[in-house]
Amino acid sequence: MKHSARGVILLTLVLLGSIICTQYTVNMYFAERYEASLLLSAVNLALFPLAFMIYRRERGRQ
Repeated sequence: MKHSARGVILLTLVLLGSIICTQYTVNMYFAERYEASLLLSAVNLALFPLAFMIYRRERGRQ
């Protein structure tokens, strides 16, 4: 199972984005900025299919 460096870097960046969005979501929730919290939650949910598409593309290249 050899993966390309590009795929690993892209997945790492998506994971980093997900962590950042999750942290900001929690911070905005506790600051009672609910609109921003919902927006960041939606961004976080959109990152999952992106990561899945990158993973599937990299898996198909073997």
